[in-house]
Amino acid sequence: METASIFGFRRNPQAFYNWMRPLARKILAASPNPAHYALAELEAAGFLKAIITQNIDMLHSRAGSREVYELHGHLRRATCIECFAGYEAESLIMGVIQNGRVPHCPACGGLLKPDVILFGEQLPVRELLAAQQATRRSDLMLVIGSSLQVAPAGDLPLVVKERGGGLIVINYQETHVDRAADVLFRDNAAEVLPLIVRAVMEAS
Repeated sequence: METASIFGFRRNPQAFYNWMRPLARKILAASPNPAHYALAELEAAGFLKAIITQNIDMLHSRAGSREVYELHGHLRRATCIECFAGYEAESLIMGVIQNGRVPHCPACGGLLKPDVILFGEQLPVRELLAAQQATRRSDLMLVIGSSLQVAPAGDLPLVVKERGGGLIVINYQETHVDRAADVLFRDNAAEVLPLIVRAVMEAS
């Protein structure tokens, strides 16, 4: 809460960027894994309609997925918290990684914040509504690598079950929806998902 909340950001932006610096370095160096590519393949084949993610790493999009609802934001852009001007974030993030300095808005000098959702901020309304609508239309949901401890995303799988849909959970950790799952994998999604995709493609 000291560094990753909007209140902490406003009070001490340098502490936020000191905290974010190694995280941003890891995110920019990361590459999609076989699970990301498997989901993109399912979408391209028409079996997967949308991805709802709490990750900010943009790896789903980089793997080729098109319909991605990023409930906790992303690092593509940054916004001034004073005049609300928006900027591409790559050069900003690279500057933070290289020199650690707090970035400021070229237009007004205000603080620039990456378009990620901090504690104390509301989720992006369009993304949330789209995710909820996709959930209500779903006849099957995959829960992949999530503890489901953060609302409202953590409640979406049960919405599918309440509407008569199916639920597949692929996760090392236990979740509160495990008992409701039709299929449960305690395994690595990067290994399991490509096998599921292969079986789906062969069956179709």
